[in-house]
Amino acid sequence: QVQLVESGGGLVQPGGSLRLSCSASGIIFSINAMGWYRQVPGKQRELVATITNGGRTNYADSVKGRFTISRDNAKKMVFLEMNSLKPEDTAVFYCDANIQTTRISLARDYWGQGTQVTVSS
Repeated sequence: QVQLVESGGGLVQPGGSLRLSCSASGIIFSINAMGWYRQVPGKQRELVATITNGGRTNYADSVKGRFTISRDNAKKMVFLEMNSLKPEDTAVFYCDANIQTTRISLARDYWGQGTQVTVSS
């Protein structure tokens, strides 16, 4: 089985910073793209940032220039550095990883349990 666990969420003031971490573990042959998504109750889950095997990144327009996604392939981890946080960033943040569990299996997406980020004064 595969598990993804997020950490680093919490309460922060507007303009503040927070660093999220996500660790993948279990039966893993390879990890392709990884990413961060966020969701507010009653709304669709939205993409925040993604990063490929080679480190190519993609960001939602709303976070460009403020958030930075990175990964450590040896540790099977992905990170999200969030700066200049705004109240509208408040959401549950989820880690995603496209994972192939064995040499002969097809890759699919796995999700973490989510970590709450609240931006408020």
